[in-house]
Amino acid sequence: MKKIIIPILILLLLGGFFLVYIWQSIYLPKSFSPEEVIFSVKNGEGSKEISVNLERAGLIKWGPALRLYVQFKEVAGKLQAGSYRLSPSMTIPEIVNKFVNGDVANEKITFPEGFNLKKIKKSFEDSEFLKTVDLGEFKIIDFKEEFDFLSDTPNEASLEGFLFPDTYFFEPPMQEEEVARIFLNNFGEKISPYQDEISAKELTLFDIVTMASLIEKEVQTKEDKELVSGIFWKRIELGKPLESCATIAYIKGVDQWLYSFDDTRIESPYNTYLHAGLPPGPICNPGLESILAALYPKDSDYWYYLSTPEGETIFSKTFEEHSLAKEKYLK
Repeated sequence: MKKIIIPILILLLLGGFFLVYIWQSIYLPKSFSPEEVIFSVKNGEGSKEISVNLERAGLIKWGPALRLYVQFKEVAGKLQAGSYRLSPSMTIPEIVNKFVNGDVANEKITFPEGFNLKKIKKSFEDSEFLKTVDLGEFKIIDFKEEFDFLSDTPNEASLEGFLFPDTYFFEPPMQEEEVARIFLNNFGEKISPYQDEISAKELTLFDIVTMASLIEKEVQTKEDKELVSGIFWKRIELGKPLESCATIAYIKGVDQWLYSFDDTRIESPYNTYLHAGLPPGPICNPGLESILAALYPKDSDYWYYLSTPEGETIFSKTFEEHSLAKEKYLK
């Protein structure tokens, strides 16, 4: 009798240990490390492949425990492909819940109006998962066949001006081309209602965006933007330099309140004190308000303007009035 009981007890004991091991593998995290990684579930992968990859990645203790859990919960066919932010401090039910709900990893980044390529790159560098993204490596020609609105844009132009300011949710890991397309798709959606109007005015979208980029950096309010747009287009029509301090800031790579006479003599095709007309391309990525101001300028008798330290814009009709305004507000 004892010969039979002892093996049975051993089997029961081992079975008990095994059940405890399964329970621990499912409901206890592998570790308490909060460090997150991006884990990808590819299209066509089932619970077997997923469980093996999770164990190899050090995210779960025992792969078969996940397979047992999804079979018990009857969700094996509901695991969705995508990139997920996971850590070894998560339990199998928490991980499976993400897969079932498609709770993919999103990196939320907001790009304000007026950011240029350098500032956008810095925003990506501050992101753990998108830090290698550098959209400055691309030229318009790289995307011209995909986006019709780029058809009249110089091939060698960068994406500056076409990276629409907005809040974006990126799903890492992402290739730079994918990130660029997200920006360009958004730009296309925003500008689409106005493309016929741009063509009717015999202007190129590139010219409008370039003008809008100057306006974005020069003044703040909608009304001021429309008035400055009117001044700039009048100056271009008469062949007068735009004299935009924003272009000097772009050349120097430094935002200053005032620029010296020597600053305005810096030789650069972007220097609108030395060269009449628009600069060779946008100096930042303008918002829709600035784009519409460039498209719908407000006519006025003004030819000059300046911004006070408080952000107010002072408009003048003559050079003499403008000189007096500078003496009064910019001392």
